[in-house]
Amino acid sequence: MREKILTAVGVIAGIYLVRNVYTMLLGLPDEAAQGAIYRIMFFHIPSWFVCFLSSFFAGLASVYYLIKKDLRADALAVSLTEICLVFCALGLATGMIWARIIWGIWWTWDPRLTWAFITFVIYCSYLMLRGALDEPSERARLSAAVSVLACISVSVTYKAIDWWRTQHPSPVLSFRTGGGNIDPAMESLLFQNFFALALLASVLIAIRYGQEQNQRELESLRRQVHAY
Repeated sequence: MREKILTAVGVIAGIYLVRNVYTMLLGLPDEAAQGAIYRIMFFHIPSWFVCFLSSFFAGLASVYYLIKKDLRADALAVSLTEICLVFCALGLATGMIWARIIWGIWWTWDPRLTWAFITFVIYCSYLMLRGALDEPSERARLSAAVSVLACISVSVTYKAIDWWRTQHPSPVLSFRTGGGNIDPAMESLLFQNFFALALLASVLIAIRYGQEQNQRELESLRRQVHAY
């Protein structure tokens, strides 16, 4: 039953993504200042939203583990973190492509870009730490601490363009500006694509959570065998 639900959600996400791509390519006009390249924002911005949400819930799961010592929370945290890292990388990659066309450079040490890169490095460190530790409780405890730190870094990334006005554009979405900075049709499609990517991310998280639980059972059996 679980597999059928995940398959159905994955199919819905795929169909929704195809529909969104069709709309953004053929249903929307070019942007006056940027031309056709502005369409990359329909993946760039939603990717960061998925990253932010995944980071937030990974932080909550990590705090829950630190309080309750429930390894299921640790399994959920690592599943969320891996997907968070994927969408963080996607956000950085699409941002670099966009910057190359608009700014003429692939990268600049703008505060938001810098904090986004720091966040990416922290999450890579999180996964490296988990790979270096064999004892489940110690691995979960130290990983939870890094996850909370990463969640704070994500919060700084989100607010960077409000705190420091440098090269990165200021916010344009209506819930941050009060409206008027972006065409409603473009904003609507952006949130629709966020929903599609969030559905896809939820499927991937559920799959990884199941794999993580199976891996823990195998590790437990292996330790029992070695104990005899």
